[in-house]
Amino acid sequence: MLIDLLSNRSDYVNDVSNMIYKEFVVNTGSKMTFEEVCIYFSNTNSERFPITLIAIEENECTGTISIFENDLKERELYKPWLASLYTKPEHRGKGVGQKLITETLKVIKKLGYKELYLRTENASDYYRDRGWSFVETITDDKGQKIDVFKFDLNNKKIIN
Repeated sequence: MLIDLLSNRSDYVNDVSNMIYKEFVVNTGSKMTFEEVCIYFSNTNSERFPITLIAIEENECTGTISIFENDLKERELYKPWLASLYTKPEHRGKGVGQKLITETLKVIKKLGYKELYLRTENASDYYRDRGWSFVETITDDKGQKIDVFKFDLNNKKIIN
C-alpha cells in the first residue's frame, strides 16, 4: 500500500471527492454540491492547509484523510485538525485508516506542529485505543454532541 499526497496524484481527485461527498456531505445534509467538493480537493496542498493524503493499492484509491486548519468553528483555538478519514468498506479492517493516520502525524510533525486535533461523533473508542487523548465533548450549532481528541506529538510515539 502506498500513502501519498493527493496534490501529487491529481488523477485520484474524483475518487476522493466521490468518497467524501457520499460519506460527509450527503450523510450530514450539507448543501455542498459534488462539483464544489471536486474543486475543493483539486486545490489541496502539500505544505499548507488543506492537505489530503490517499491510500493506493493496485492503482485503486482505498482511503483518504485530510488535515484542515480548523474543523470545528466552536473551537478555533485548536489547530490543526485531522479530518475526513474514510476507508472504502471493502478495505476496512486491513490497516488502511491507521496507515493514513500515521502518515498524517508525520506530515504534521514535519510542518512543525506539536499536536493534532480531531472531532468524532461516533468513533471515540477507535481513537482512544490508538493513543489519542480525550479533550472535551461539546454540542455544535446543530445540537449534535461531538467528542474532541488530541494527539500530542511531544509525548506520544507515532504508531506505524
